[in-house]
Amino acid sequence: MFKKSNNKNTTAEVKAAVTPKEDIPMKAPANSVPSLISSDVVIKGNVTTSGEVQIDGTIDGDLKSNSATIGENGTVKGKINADDVVVKGTVKGSITGRNIRVEKSAKITGDLCHQTLSIEAGAFIEGNLSHQNSNASGSSQSTGTPNATKVVSANTDDGKPEQKKTIL
Repeated sequence: MFKKSNNKNTTAEVKAAVTPKEDIPMKAPANSVPSLISSDVVIKGNVTTSGEVQIDGTIDGDLKSNSATIGENGTVKGKINADDVVVKGTVKGSITGRNIRVEKSAKITGDLCHQTLSIEAGAFIEGNLSHQNSNASGSSQSTGTPNATKVVSANTDDGKPEQKKTIL
């Protein structure tokens, strides 16, 4: 990478950066430690990691990782794309993941695209739920339109019945 010439100047050889393809799944490095975004941290911009991340602060941008946990005090205002997603806090944006777990303290405003989905009683979700097939390699385009369920509210505080609409 560096080479020294006969004169006293040092030159650096710059190689073109290789950008990863969006279709290749991200793999965590062996023996990696999860990244922690603490409650007093605010990130304005996108966050990308090949490992595991826990958000207790705020991300105002998209999040892409292998595994993501949004803590009870955590907030993400943007898209989340990860193989495994656990939501305990607030998400304002779409979530795409192989396994999505929504805990009772979660508040999600956005669409969820998943292979497996777990929702605890008490969680709030406003958006579309769509199932993606495991053989579709992360996209539902090869199978046509995925089965989607419109969730207007998972909780009803006003005593009115839930409103659900199935889109086929």
